[in-house]
Amino acid sequence: MTFKSFAQDSQARIESYLDRQLADATLLDEAIRYSVFNGGKRVRPALVYATAQAVGLSFDSADPLAAAIELIHSYSLVHDDLPAMDDDDLRRGLPTCHKKYDEATAILVGDGLQSLGFQQLSLTPAATIGATLETLCEAAGPNGMVLGQAVDVASAGSALSYEQLRAMHRAKTGAMIVASCLLPAIVAQVEPAELAALQRYADAIGLAFQIQDDILDVTSDTDTLGKPQGSDIRNDKPTYVSLLGLEGARAELTKLHAEAMSSADELTGDSAALRGVADYIVSRVL
Repeated sequence: MTFKSFAQDSQARIESYLDRQLADATLLDEAIRYSVFNGGKRVRPALVYATAQAVGLSFDSADPLAAAIELIHSYSLVHDDLPAMDDDDLRRGLPTCHKKYDEATAILVGDGLQSLGFQQLSLTPAATIGATLETLCEAAGPNGMVLGQAVDVASAGSALSYEQLRAMHRAKTGAMIVASCLLPAIVAQVEPAELAALQRYADAIGLAFQIQDDILDVTSDTDTLGKPQGSDIRNDKPTYVSLLGLEGARAELTKLHAEAMSSADELTGDSAALRGVADYIVSRVL
């Protein structure tokens, strides 16, 4: 199976699963579904399934993990788009939640999606639920994604060093990507060496994902991106391109891709899909 086929199958699988999990009775339910089913690539669920394949975990067992990651990721996008944060009107080519509905609804949608995400972990094996819950809380909370967003908001108009920028994006973008790889490995109860290799792989592609985002913000356009092009420049946010220049950012992207591939080499299972994710992240145009 090619990675394109794997990615398409992963996307169809998680969307079918989420469709069964999400209610459709109230206006809030409608807004939640609007924010989840709005054309996302489902990169993080693909990572969950790719890791499951590498560690020998069934996709049925990986479904709640993929859903937990995607629901919390979706909540973060709804809140990031709010006027008090990034103040974006478009997300994936569609009106953002607060534009489609209103700000109060968007806040409640984010709150609801976060709860629904953690609720998915109640469907995972009792023997590992403590470890998966700790991992996801660490990734999504004030030591991970939330911290990264706080630093991002506070750093607008400021000059960050390379290490400060890396630290911010390890938290804001990288933490949930790392969790996407660690959760299936925890449930599969892999050996520490395998877990460490997955951690290194995910650290590399997490930073690579953000660097490619920064590059696309400069080189692409609004229609292609599905969100306002150049928003980081307009908001005076530090980026890898502003710090390293376009060619320097591309060189760092290539370096991180090599690190990810090297880490995938250390896995004993089928890492083909994980390699495909790494290739996609550095080559994507959307």
